[in-house]
Amino acid sequence: MGVDILGFAYAATVAAGGIMGYAKAGSIPSLGAGIIFGSILGVGAYQLSQDPSNYTLMLGTTTTLGGLMGYRYYNGRKFMPAGLMFCLSVGMLTKLLVTNVGSSRLPVKSS
Repeated sequence: MGVDILGFAYAATVAAGGIMGYAKAGSIPSLGAGIIFGSILGVGAYQLSQDPSNYTLMLGTTTTLGGLMGYRYYNGRKFMPAGLMFCLSVGMLTKLLVTNVGSSRLPVKSS
């Protein structure tokens, strides 16, 4: 059981993005969303560190954040911050699916 460094880094990036959104534009919704999503992702990364098969919180939060940011990027066509967060979310989603749902978890047939 190793520490999910990528998960914690993703959570910290989300939280830092919310703080930066507040610092630059005074956006309270950005601050709230960044702190809330970052905290939930931090708990999800902790759960993954304790038990690699417990990935549902991280998967759900990453999918939700990726969907919201993808929608914002599609409508606004501004890469920062929505496009960047969408790309990071897709990367984290891919990592979660490959690591936890991929073919390595399938049972092996014994002859």
